Amino acid sequence: MNLNKERKAYIDSLTYLELLRKWRFSPSGDEWFQGETGTYWANRMKELVAQGVDHTKASKIIGWED
Repeated sequence: MNLNKERKAYIDSLTYLELLRKWRFSPSGDEWFQGETGTYWANRMKELVAQGVDHTKASKIIGWED
């Protein structure tokens, strides 16, 4: 999916937990994780972890079942 300003703004508005939840529980092939938008999504998650978000804690909070 091509990245546009609306999609970028939406991704930027989400917390790490929200990003991770969608990443983990979306069906395989979800368009949000394809192309430029998918790359931006992954980079945003990496950016938040680099800023100090505890990925392990977040992962345990959301678990494996939604």
